[in-house]
Amino acid sequence: MFLVIYVTTVAGNLLIITLVVINKNLSSPMYFFLGNMSCLETCYTSTLLPRLLAGLLTRDRSISVSGCITQFYIFGSLLATECLLLSVMSYDRYLAICKPLHYASRMNGRSCLQLAACSWVSGFLAPLPSMLLMSQFTFCGPNELDHFFCDLNPIIKLSCSDTRQLEVTAFVLCSIFTLPPFLLTLASYACIIATILRIPSTTGRQKAFSTCSSHLIVVSVFYGTLVLVYLLSDSDALRDLNKIFSVFYGVLTPLINPLIYSLRNKEVKEALWKTLLQFFYLLQIRYF
Repeated sequence: MFLVIYVTTVAGNLLIITLVVINKNLSSPMYFFLGNMSCLETCYTSTLLPRLLAGLLTRDRSISVSGCITQFYIFGSLLATECLLLSVMSYDRYLAICKPLHYASRMNGRSCLQLAACSWVSGFLAPLPSMLLMSQFTFCGPNELDHFFCDLNPIIKLSCSDTRQLEVTAFVLCSIFTLPPFLLTLASYACIIATILRIPSTTGRQKAFSTCSSHLIVVSVFYGTLVLVYLLSDSDALRDLNKIFSVFYGVLTPLINPLIYSLRNKEVKEALWKTLLQFFYLLQIRYF
């Protein structure tokens, strides 16, 4: 099951990246950020699933301390980057719907590159202090990680060192790199919905909402599962439920995102069919 999910996720996200790169109709800033998001989702699932698949296949579920800390760092970096990219994408939709006359000047090629680069660089800097503190830990007690990947809380529980400094540092960094992007996303969509409701025609409202509905669904699923995972009590009764939600946002969210964007976006569907027709046409010419 996990192998099918992994192959489908990678194939779906690589397909979206390919469509954004080769189709001129998908050259707007919205699709540039969508391509970045698909690249992130591919890295996201590749951080978790190959190690999980290897453990299920070989029955060897051990991982070195350095390997575990590295997985935690990469996963945390991608998580922070996704929060920032989602806020950038919501800001892009805010400008397109609420400030259309300023959209071309504010969302030019240079601005898009700067926003994307800042999201990636900031995301990979975010968990660096936590990783450095974690690398100084001593692990001398139980060595069984009660999770399917190396997350912060399961690692802390295995450490024999004083973890208070790490917990405070992780809380501050999560507050900085999660809360402001979430509030920016929330404010952007509040303005977008208010603007859409002021459009007099039903057709105009539907057209405006269709440009951001896919992103709104992705944001709701991502933050919804994230809140459930990290705000649920860590009691024994809820620990298994916590793992289920972790699987959902870490494994299933990268799988459903390409489906949401492709099935609900008319331009992506048109680009997909056009690319497939060109591909089969070239195959037919080569065959004859």
